[in-house]
Amino acid sequence: MIISLDARNLSDRASSVLVIPFGSYGNPGPTVQRMEPGETGLPEPSFLKCHFIQVLPKQKLLDRLPRMLTGRQLQQVVAMIRRAVDPDAPYDPHGN
Repeated sequence: MIISLDARNLSDRASSVLVIPFGSYGNPGPTVQRMEPGETGLPEPSFLKCHFIQVLPKQKLLDRLPRMLTGRQLQQVVAMIRRAVDPDAPYDPHGN
């Protein structure tokens, strides 16, 4: 999932984007979220692993699979990124 701002993604001056990788296995937790095929475009459920934020050269991008997150999903991803870098970030395993 590309998480960098569109200003960076679309700029000719930036040669990379920020991404969070998906994995085929995992357990939902403070920095991991299970996502269904309809949410990702991938054939099986996948696990978004926010503790593995990476820089990816734009030249490595193949095809664009535009999938917009809902506002709630975006808030959840931002919260997981925060938990990946802030040991005091709140986490409720029940989603309350």
